[in-house]
Amino acid sequence: MTESPEMLALQQSDATCRMHQEALNEALVDLDLIDLTEMILQNPCKDHRRLLDQFAYRYIRLQDDMGNRLMKSVLLVMGEDIAAMPTIDRLNRLEQIGWLPSAEEWMELRKIRNDFTHEYPEAVEERFVRIQLAIQSARRISDLFDVFHKKIKQRFPELKTED
Repeated sequence: MTESPEMLALQQSDATCRMHQEALNEALVDLDLIDLTEMILQNPCKDHRRLLDQFAYRYIRLQDDMGNRLMKSVLLVMGEDIAAMPTIDRLNRLEQIGWLPSAEEWMELRKIRNDFTHEYPEAVEERFVRIQLAIQSARRISDLFDVFHKKIKQRFPELKTED
């Protein structure tokens, strides 16, 4: 049996998000181990800078790939016509069908991510606050991906998913 292009896209986006989530979770564990402080942000050593870069990259990629690929793929496989549907309508639809707890929460997580990635305040204290918010947001996004992954496995058991 040949899988539809939509099913293949769902499988691929799920696998990509899983890869980002695994690396993000590793970075989160390592960030907990270093006890991130304002001093570390002010003058990070090479290892801390690499860890912060890994965190930032995987955080951004997981949220982007979930929002731009995985969520669209889920809706397409379910037969939804999303061609002319704005992002907020897709999020609301995912909330309506029980895949996303709150479209509003996702938009707030997106705002935290945008503030973290697009603004780089001079004050170390403000950077510290932003990274703390990003870390909390990353943990929540990882949790939301777990929900999506579980629902994908339940709803589409014929789909090959990685665990």
